[in-house]
Amino acid sequence: MMPSPVAPTPPFQHIPVLLDAVVSGLAPRPGGRYLDGTLGGAGHAAALLDAAGAGATLVGIDRDPTARAVATTRLATFGDAATVLAGTFGDMASIASPYAPFDGILLDIGVSSHQLDTPGRGFSFRAEGPLDMRMNPESGESAAELIDRLDLDGLTRILREFGEEPRARRIARAIIDGRPWTDTVSFAEAVAQASGYRNSRVHPATRTFQALRIAVNDELEQLQRGLDAAVELLAPKGRLAVISFHSLEDRHVKQRFRALAGVGTPRDAYGNPQTPPSLRLVTRKPIRGADMDKSNPRSRSASLRIAERLD
Repeated sequence: MMPSPVAPTPPFQHIPVLLDAVVSGLAPRPGGRYLDGTLGGAGHAAALLDAAGAGATLVGIDRDPTARAVATTRLATFGDAATVLAGTFGDMASIASPYAPFDGILLDIGVSSHQLDTPGRGFSFRAEGPLDMRMNPESGESAAELIDRLDLDGLTRILREFGEEPRARRIARAIIDGRPWTDTVSFAEAVAQASGYRNSRVHPATRTFQALRIAVNDELEQLQRGLDAAVELLAPKGRLAVISFHSLEDRHVKQRFRALAGVGTPRDAYGNPQTPPSLRLVTRKPIRGADMDKSNPRSRSASLRIAERLD
């Protein structure tokens, strides 16, 4: 069978998720300093600068060179108030420290709409493209290369831990047996067949693609480091807003926020946390895109949590 032609790269489109809730939660003000650790197309960043008004500044970080180019153009109207930097939000501690402290920090975790909609990036199983999945296509190991070097146990662990895939081992075995893999569609079809799922509400390869994307981009380690770095970069009373798109990410954010807020941590004889809390939870429960942002289909799985630094 002849492979399907690769679809052309679409124009860069970025519809910021939960925009009103993010702006309201970070409460930008004149003269404030803000950091967008996952800049993307700068939709959130531009809205924060607009809302903040005179004298406000914003630093944006992104690992994707295409996103940085688009964001630089979009933020040009703000002049010196906006600074765009290359890197990952997990490395914010070193990248953004010269501009700290910040009154507000945003992390919008996961793959962007443009990355999903660009077949050549390899994030989607719906259009023919290389099995890549790197958020920075200029460095690192692609999904195909990762699969080629993993053994059955290693691949099973990734699918189970990062994709929460109940049938991880049978899918991993089929992937190993079918190597090498080069394109997204044939790979997704093989995963779907191996999974044995019938009449599933979501595509049977969804969790496998999620797991490989997280592994390729080291997303959970980036998230852990980014959360801790953000707290250190915040000014007193500064706020951190984090948007996640699946339960695995949201659980990490929830647990870290609760720990830093002293919720559920060991107490002394007087009922006080043994480790003084560094955060206050602004949102006890996440703000859900399914409830707040019905006009944007990709916001349906989004969850926003906000916390404020105490000291």
